[in-house]
Amino acid sequence: MSEEFNEPIFTELKYSNRGKRSNLIKADKTEFTGKIKLSCEEDDEDGIKLILRKDEHDNIKEIKFVCSCGQTKTLTLDYTE
Repeated sequence: MSEEFNEPIFTELKYSNRGKRSNLIKADKTEFTGKIKLSCEEDDEDGIKLILRKDEHDNIKEIKFVCSCGQTKTLTLDYTE
């Protein structure tokens, strides 16, 4: 029962597919960059969803605002100095 309240943790991969326009991602072009947690909050009055992307230490890395009309805006946070 305690697992129901945990945020889902996903493995984050970065890949480079420069020069080719293909939907195929090859294993040698991918790089493991860490784990992320995703959470979603919704405002019922304005129809705006907030998607928070956190790292494994619960630091917010990205905030995405999704409007009910389909437009999105993303705010990326960088904690390095």
